[in-house]
Amino acid sequence: MESIFDDLIKLQKKRLLICAQRIVPGIIEDDLLQPNDFPSLELHPHFRYEEGVLEGLLTARMAYLSLAKSS
Repeated sequence: MESIFDDLIKLQKKRLLICAQRIVPGIIEDDLLQPNDFPSLELHPHFRYEEGVLEGLLTARMAYLSLAKSS
C-alpha cells in the first residue's frame, strides 16, 4: 500500500509541475515549494486544485503509515 501512495504522489508532483509550467513557463520543481513567489500561480484555481490533491495524498499517506505502525 505504501508503494501505491508513493507512486500516486510522484505522479501528482509531475502533474503539478506540468500545470505550473503552463502558467509560468520555465518554472522548476523547487519553485513549487514557494508558489506564493509567483502571483499567477497563487491565484490560479487549477494550480491550487492540483496542489490540494497532492496535499491530500501526502496527508493520506501519513495517516496510513501512522495506522500501520500502531497496528
